[in-house]
Amino acid sequence: MSKTQFQIDETDGPALTRAWVLHPDIKNDNDRRDPVPALAEAVALAEALPNLEVVGQDIVPLRTVNAGQLFGKGKIADFKEILSENEIELVLVDGPVTPVQQRNLEKAWNVKLLDRTGLILEIFSDRAATREGVLQVEMAALNYQRTRLVRAWTHLERQRGGLGFVGGPGETQIESDRRAIDEQLVRLRRQLDKVVKTRALHRAARAKIPFPIVALVGYTNAGKSTLFNRLTGADVMAKDMLFATLDPTMRSLELLDGPEIILSDTVGFISDLPTELVAAFRATLEEVLAADIVLHVRDISHAESEEQARNVRDILTSLGVPEDTRTFEVWNKLDLLPPDRAEAVRERAKRDDSVLAISSITGEGLELLQATVAEALQGALRTAELSLPFSDGRKRAWLFAQDVVVSETQTDEGFDLVVRWSADVEAAYQRL
Repeated sequence: MSKTQFQIDETDGPALTRAWVLHPDIKNDNDRRDPVPALAEAVALAEALPNLEVVGQDIVPLRTVNAGQLFGKGKIADFKEILSENEIELVLVDGPVTPVQQRNLEKAWNVKLLDRTGLILEIFSDRAATREGVLQVEMAALNYQRTRLVRAWTHLERQRGGLGFVGGPGETQIESDRRAIDEQLVRLRRQLDKVVKTRALHRAARAKIPFPIVALVGYTNAGKSTLFNRLTGADVMAKDMLFATLDPTMRSLELLDGPEIILSDTVGFISDLPTELVAAFRATLEEVLAADIVLHVRDISHAESEEQARNVRDILTSLGVPEDTRTFEVWNKLDLLPPDRAEAVRERAKRDDSVLAISSITGEGLELLQATVAEALQGALRTAELSLPFSDGRKRAWLFAQDVVVSETQTDEGFDLVVRWSADVEAAYQRL
């Protein structure tokens, strides 16, 4: 059994919870992932929580799953010794763990245990900033806990700061009354309904200003927020960390030689995203459902970039994003690739009109990205010369309202105009 130790510098402040990450590598699992990058992602998830110290990690090969304890007796005995020696308080299992398995493993190892869903919920609760985000996470957590046989949930009275799975108050109080959980869910739904109505009013107000919506989506840590900040000048949290962004952010952006748009930054997706969270954040992702263009940002430097892209496409399909929504793949982080690989990626992108190769850090490819989005929204632009008599004042006013006039010269008979427009605008002009 391989082990990797992590040495963490001691810092002042509250004591950190000592954690160990396990990735069960189930041989007969049809959806089995490459265990090495899967474990690395699980460790990155754990390290996304500020109150955890990841002490060690292991890939655990399993021929079959033990229904009552997940692992076999031998592995449980081995880990009992390892966890005790390293004074581990929390074990994170990268995969689903049933309530029975959780209870038995916690008893055998004398630790707290979280599965992948519980960990992601904990991260989401720690990061949610808006009232809607907080309510949605709490509802997702309650639905998750409803299936657990023994869990405390006094933490739900708090608005922020984690779900209480990892340390904190409420750990000694066991609440198993499902009726009480259901009553809490009803209260949360009522509060969420009020927030959703407010968001609907905001969307209705935006609809009166018909700016097209361009939504950034992608796997967590693909660089969406860095790209968003680079384009809009915003200061959205952008870190090399899973789930750095949870709450949607929208800013107006005037594209180079193009229209003004609303750019939306969204929560990052991840493989095996808990179904509770897919449902809970559906409202948060409404801008994606209504988007005129979706920019699927990919970390092209990641070893599993293609698999991550498939996960994102699957989630977009499950959310109900219309199939005819214009989508571009934005291959980000060129700056992290060796020069020869970066050049190969650029050449591949040139051969596909739906792919753009960029670096949000250096700015490479961002002008082409804006031009491509502008053309997709308004079609290819061409320059034309028009002569209008004074009597065609209505047409002249219409052209200025469309913001297509490049220059205008007054003559004895009227106006000579140079316009830059798309085929759609030209056709609309001909119908006047």
